[in-house]
Amino acid sequence: MRTSRADLPAHDAQFIGANQKLRFFPLSVVSAKGSEITDHTGRKLLDLSAAWGANGVGHAHPRVVAAVQEAAVTGGSASVLSAMSPAATALAEKLLSIVPAVQPSEQRVILGHSGTDANSAALAAARAATGRPGIVAFAGGYHGGFGAAQQVSGVFIADGLPAAEGTHLLEYPVATGDADRDTHTRDRVLAELDRALAAGTIAAVIIEPMQSDGGVLVPPTGFLAGVAERAAAAGALLICDEVKIGLGRTGKWHGFSHEGVTPDLVTFGKSLGGGLPLSAVTGPAWVLDAAPASTLLTTAGNSISAAAGLAVLEVIEAEGLAAHAHERGDQLRALVREAQLQRPEILEIRGLGLSLGIELTDPRDPEDLAAAAELTRRVIFRMWQLGVVCYLVRGNVIELTPPLNLSARDAERAVETLTQAIADARAGLVTDADIAPFLGW
Repeated sequence: MRTSRADLPAHDAQFIGANQKLRFFPLSVVSAKGSEITDHTGRKLLDLSAAWGANGVGHAHPRVVAAVQEAAVTGGSASVLSAMSPAATALAEKLLSIVPAVQPSEQRVILGHSGTDANSAALAAARAATGRPGIVAFAGGYHGGFGAAQQVSGVFIADGLPAAEGTHLLEYPVATGDADRDTHTRDRVLAELDRALAAGTIAAVIIEPMQSDGGVLVPPTGFLAGVAERAAAAGALLICDEVKIGLGRTGKWHGFSHEGVTPDLVTFGKSLGGGLPLSAVTGPAWVLDAAPASTLLTTAGNSISAAAGLAVLEVIEAEGLAAHAHERGDQLRALVREAQLQRPEILEIRGLGLSLGIELTDPRDPEDLAAAAELTRRVIFRMWQLGVVCYLVRGNVIELTPPLNLSARDAERAVETLTQAIADARAGLVTDADIAPFLGW
């Protein structure tokens, strides 16, 4: 018996495993276009998450839809394991054209389904190519939801997941705007990195040029460049995880471009597929070819996902979405800072381009993080009630990863709704009963 749309949020718990869900409010999406989603009741909402960034060029972008339709009608390879796909080759070629490399002609691509398998493949290739077991990663980092990538993810290690053997977890320094303090923190963490690299056992340093799930954190100027310099000197590879912040989201093609760094390996996911499962690792042939047939995913590189990925890259380029993200991000920061004058609950807005975090606090006790997290849960619930979808990270940070083609008017609506939602949450319009079913995340 088919489930009615009205029953969807309550009905899904009977069939979808809880280990695959993070629920913030009872939302089911039945259709979407651009930055607008339609829920199971027919209500239209502004999407400021884009499925955690997966719909980076907006929902159902016409160029992506056309590419997927053509690939589906044409048919073709469902796998690159034993039969090459022209779409997969074209995607790989396009990716290599936009990723800087020391030796561009000697670069390769591994295709996958998600950021998790991309990072796992990158880690495995680094270990195989260098013959070293160790990995340097950072507290607050998120590189995957299971397997090898999860085992070097700081967010999971902090929650008690055992780290992979040989993992060195370092502090992720955060820019504060105080030049002296930022320089001191940067240099202290770089000194810790020197000590971790000194033994000669580190295969790779894996890092997000800007952390997302750790709280939308931007490191001090010069930190990523310092990491790259030290890794190279120690014979370790630099893996830049661009899964969530890459492909135009920070206002440049790549997050690492803000520091002028050329990583050894770069991982992509989320928005690369335009809503379809697609990921990639780019890097030198001597690394990615070090262990042939070691990353076997049957449907990786299938024609439909590859066609979508190629269309996504073409849309970002043709529509100037990196520059647009920079412009819209500046607008959102300015609007939120104006809203701070009305709402002292807004502690800070930070980030780059359209990867932004709004940290909330309880002004009655700014040191009470539990109270801040409680307020944030109620605010995002109220925003959903008012017609805007966004989620939280690290308890009290509202993360904004909207489609890169977000309009100026929608940016205004976003901050207007945020301001109203804070006022309503403080006024008690979101009850304990409202949020009780959603406290498991």
